[in-house]
Amino acid sequence: SGAGKSTVFNLLTRMVDPASGQVTLGGVALRDYDLGVLRDQFSTVSQDAALFDETLRENILLGHASDDAALRRAIVAAHVADFTDALPLGLDTPAGPRGSALSGGQRQRVAIARAVLRDAPILLLDEATSALDAQSERLVQQALDELSVGRTTLVIAHRLSTVRQADKIVVIDQGRVVEQGSHDQLMAQDGAYAALVKLQFGEK
Repeated sequence: SGAGKSTVFNLLTRMVDPASGQVTLGGVALRDYDLGVLRDQFSTVSQDAALFDETLRENILLGHASDDAALRRAIVAAHVADFTDALPLGLDTPAGPRGSALSGGQRQRVAIARAVLRDAPILLLDEATSALDAQSERLVQQALDELSVGRTTLVIAHRLSTVRQADKIVVIDQGRVVEQGSHDQLMAQDGAYAALVKLQFGEK
């Protein structure tokens, strides 16, 4: 906690700029992108899905034009249809203030449906399953796995089960990268990552 993981996401989306050095995307400095064009490259699903006191449909669309077929594909892919199809008002059901009419897992799936509809090439996942029970986590993780296909996906996680299959795992401690590699490579190094895995899973 407090190592700087979320700061990396804020730098990528230019919510903040670095005090020194530069961040590049596709070899181009972020400062050289039009801000709107840059942010169109990213979809974000975070631990606290920001929902508004509007219908589920409006929460997914967020003002973007979309045909019914694309919207349907998004809610099926994100497993939103699993619960909205049983609601009397379906997607026109109010989400309630800050999404209070929905469970945590349902709110996350609505946020994932937004990301599916946005169809950005880079997906940022910030502790997207950390606050969920086991059943909700399974459904949300399945939706995230499907959403990640064909995209560059960056995942912030304390729960290491969500990153074990990543192509590269980067361990950050006190603002610095201390290790990076695949799960097997980092376990073989027997350093900070291996210690965390052993702590969480009791692996030797």
